Amino acid sequence: MQIAGRIVTPDGIVDDGHVTVDGPLIASVGSGPVIGRPERAAWVLPGFVDIHNHGGGGHTFTTGDPDSARAAAAFHRRHGTTTVIASLVSSPPALMRDATAAFLPLVREGVLGGVHYEGPYLSGARCGAQNPDFLRDPDLDELAALIDLGDGAVRMMTIAPELPGALDAIKLLASHGVAAAVGHTDASHGATRAAVEAGATVATHLFNGMRPVHHREPGPVLALLDSPGVVCEVVADGVHLHDGTLAFVAGAARGGYALVTDAMAAAGMPDGAYELGGLSVVVADRVARLASNGSIAGSTLTMDAAVRQAVGAGVSIVDASRAASGTPARAVGLSGTVGAIVPGLRADLVLLDEQLQVTGVVHAGVFQ
Repeated sequence: MQIAGRIVTPDGIVDDGHVTVDGPLIASVGSGPVIGRPERAAWVLPGFVDIHNHGGGGHTFTTGDPDSARAAAAFHRRHGTTTVIASLVSSPPALMRDATAAFLPLVREGVLGGVHYEGPYLSGARCGAQNPDFLRDPDLDELAALIDLGDGAVRMMTIAPELPGALDAIKLLASHGVAAAVGHTDASHGATRAAVEAGATVATHLFNGMRPVHHREPGPVLALLDSPGVVCEVVADGVHLHDGTLAFVAGAARGGYALVTDAMAAAGMPDGAYELGGLSVVVADRVARLASNGSIAGSTLTMDAAVRQAVGAGVSIVDASRAASGTPARAVGLSGTVGAIVPGLRADLVLLDEQLQVTGVVHAGVFQ
């Protein structure tokens, strides 16, 4: 199978290009005339890799239900996300164990790219839409058991580094190849730098759920932006971040930045009442907020919309594509499998028109 158009690769744009797919893998990338009648698109990008996603299409990852997880992944795949990391929220230990066990077969099947624990080791002062009833200090035995149960499926965990035992938890995650993310934190600049030195490599939705920047105590944001080994997540929906902030992060993040959706079940659904981690959420004009206090509660974003938002903010399509695919794949240890249009990687492709609307999706060499 061949797909022709402007191909976005790690090295730039191949005009009048084509991708040859052999089975589930990319066989070659070239330019010029092709034999036969290839599929055509204005743009061909690598399949999106969303490393922070709680659900969509009316379905959620947060309850650990495998059927709901499968449906949520299918919804986001239609929007170009060929690799989705299922994000849980702060939960009781039993739910975390049950969800990890339930999602492991979906990871092995390729429905999910892995599991992300957003909590429960988070700051009560910056918990946002996390259920405060389930927050707790890091427990190394609990964490080790979850990693063991996941058998390679656990890809990331978000931790507030100022909590007792957090640095040891970060070291434990790093030692098992699990990305430790700094987020939902009231940490000082120094405590954040200590987390990075301990092995933290991701910033969970930078700016959101974090102590704000102050000129006398810069807090976590500047420490994370200035760390070459840290990938900074950004929720590019025009709500979580102003476009000017998004453009700033694109130029300032020394370790790169990743577009994420932080989507919840309401993504792709009508406005109305929803639930996230046991908390009531109201969606109005596509914005999800806690019913209790109006805090932003995830998003209704899809990755194709995030790419359009980034490009509209002045980011080049090459950089936006990297932020939607290659950089997040690197952040969770999947860059040897997905995230770029390179021979030998899985044939995950998103076909877009001139307005960057999705016209087709290929996953493992098969049109979806």
